[in-house]
Amino acid sequence: MASLFNLKIIACDGVFYDGDCESLIFPALDGEMAIMNHHETFTGVVDIGNIRFKKPDGEWQYAVIADGLITVYPDGSVKVVTYSCERPEDIDTFRAQEALERAQEQLQQKQSRVEYEISNANIARAMARLKGAHYSK
Repeated sequence: MASLFNLKIIACDGVFYDGDCESLIFPALDGEMAIMNHHETFTGVVDIGNIRFKKPDGEWQYAVIADGLITVYPDGSVKVVTYSCERPEDIDTFRAQEALERAQEQLQQKQSRVEYEISNANIARAMARLKGAHYSK
């Protein structure tokens, strides 16, 4: 049996997952990172994208996650705190496509630096949702 650790993913609307996990792969600022049991203690940044974790039964759980923080505690447990986290089957691809088009239109307009960064983040979220939606099929 593989070594397990406790994983808790908390989004603004509630706890997305709280249970044992064999491995966790999440988007970081410089690519994907993986966590397994006995990982070194650290705190890092989760980027917008797709997260996946292997449950004790061997099944991979996929989700689309917004940016947030991840912490590996000395006892081996892992906590992810994020703005949003959703299952692929819960994603409305029509709405995600509309959000992508709106954000791309906003990006073409003259904007302040803050508005430009918000538009870029909206594009990244919409693209991650569209990419993540295919895991439900």
